[in-house]
Amino acid sequence: MFAKIQELLEKESSCERTDLPDRVKMKVQDFDLWYDDIQALKSVDMDVEENKVTAIIGPSGCGKSTLIRSLNRMNDTIPSVRTEGKVWLDGYNIYDDVTDCVDIRRKVGMVFQKPNPFPFSIENNVFYGCEVNGMDVDKDKTVERCLKQAAIWDEVKDRLDENALSLSGGQQQRLCIARALATEPEVILMDEPCSALDPIATAKIEDLIDELKKDYTVVIVTHNMQQAARVSDYTAYMYLGELIEFGKTTQIFENPKKKSTEKYITGRFG
Repeated sequence: MFAKIQELLEKESSCERTDLPDRVKMKVQDFDLWYDDIQALKSVDMDVEENKVTAIIGPSGCGKSTLIRSLNRMNDTIPSVRTEGKVWLDGYNIYDDVTDCVDIRRKVGMVFQKPNPFPFSIENNVFYGCEVNGMDVDKDKTVERCLKQAAIWDEVKDRLDENALSLSGGQQQRLCIARALATEPEVILMDEPCSALDPIATAKIEDLIDELKKDYTVVIVTHNMQQAARVSDYTAYMYLGELIEFGKTTQIFENPKKKSTEKYITGRFG
């Protein structure tokens, strides 16, 4: 264990660093991404503030999901992807060659568009990431903590041994959020987490996001502008791979600076 800790410390000490502005948890700096010869992200610059919710909006195919997946290097799993630019987390460049992607994905968790529980028990779903990462934590306490944080504990506390696939869609999504919380991340990424859910389940997820930002930094991709207005503190509007406008959500929706932003949020475009 000591050798592993020492190795992580040595990697961290050699990783490229910078000083971030106060309250900024992550910073995307002049970031470009290509799928083969197709450029999907173009010189994106964006600050993600700590303990706030940042929403990414824009029409289909504008690069929203590509951008959010870049925040924990999930796009690295695609052979055709190449990138330029930097993404800073707590002052460290996560695209530095010495960066441990497994460690990044532990610190920056992901919740996907469709609930994807594993076909085994509820409690083993929650604890899965802890086992994979070799975390020395108490299973019962971790499962209870995460299910409570995901606002699903009262619904499943008497059925933890049941198969997770027996849960409803909304419950499965909250279970997946609990699973993401188990590895003690600092940032939670959510890629359209409500798109497959009914209005009641969506409302529960939105209430949960508001609670989560007290302890975590949250970035959410959504196709629903009303949802972005309800849950986020900051909003980024993207079009054709470019970040057109970024600012406080109230400013973006009430007084956008760019005409294209205004056209999109008023429904005249997209």
